[in-house]
Amino acid sequence: MPALEPFELFAIRYAHHSGRRGADNFIGGTDLHDASSDLFYYVWVARRSDRCFVIDTGFGEEAAARRGRNLELRPSLALKKLSIEAQRVDEVILTHLHFDHAGTLGDFRNARFHLQADEARFATGPCMCHASLRHPFDVEDVVDFVRLNFAGRICFHDHVSQLADGLSLHRTGGHSDGLQVVRVWTKRGWVVIASDASHLYANYRGNRPFPAVYHVGDLLNGYGKLRQLADSDDHIIPGHDPLVMFLYPPPSEDLAGRVVRLDVPPKEA
Repeated sequence: MPALEPFELFAIRYAHHSGRRGADNFIGGTDLHDASSDLFYYVWVARRSDRCFVIDTGFGEEAAARRGRNLELRPSLALKKLSIEAQRVDEVILTHLHFDHAGTLGDFRNARFHLQADEARFATGPCMCHASLRHPFDVEDVVDFVRLNFAGRICFHDHVSQLADGLSLHRTGGHSDGLQVVRVWTKRGWVVIASDASHLYANYRGNRPFPAVYHVGDLLNGYGKLRQLADSDDHIIPGHDPLVMFLYPPPSEDLAGRVVRLDVPPKEA
């Protein structure tokens, strides 16, 4: 049997949010003054000769203005840095439906979207009666998702699904009820795109959950699941940590600060 072809794996930064305090990023702790961190916003790409998956679709200009985020480059334009045309993408994985992960769906006109069924129920069900739970969602993104579902372009998953040899989806919940992470086979082994199962390295490494959370117990248990799925802690990629851009190399010098490769080992922190 031939060896499994590894995926190339990339993180693309498209936005950031500055001026955050430690209490914005962690629940608990006695002194969080030194624990503050900006958030970077990413979309990810896993590709090889036979398949290309875009992981999350980010947000656009209106959401950035409304929520005070600094949009550097619309995700569909950021993907062009890797010579990927959004309208030609045929597989998109949505880790969950929060505004910063499931906006700009209309830019991906020919894609089918992979989502946990639990996330669809959560984003369209009774929990959205509560302002604190619906705050991370953009109603227009959810409406776009419903329209895509009526068009037959949503593929629903139940906990664990293998989309290709070397790429699988795993529900963790916690941050959002149907949040899923993506396990990818690369030339350095199994890497996990954690998305918001851990916003920052310090969340899962310190067992300190991010404050925006639906179920704290599921979020904490999710840290253990990340470690079970990844080959090591260095194979877990948090969803919003600026360190990702400094620990991993760009695919070329002209993409420095915008795109990094995750299928190679990180530098020592």
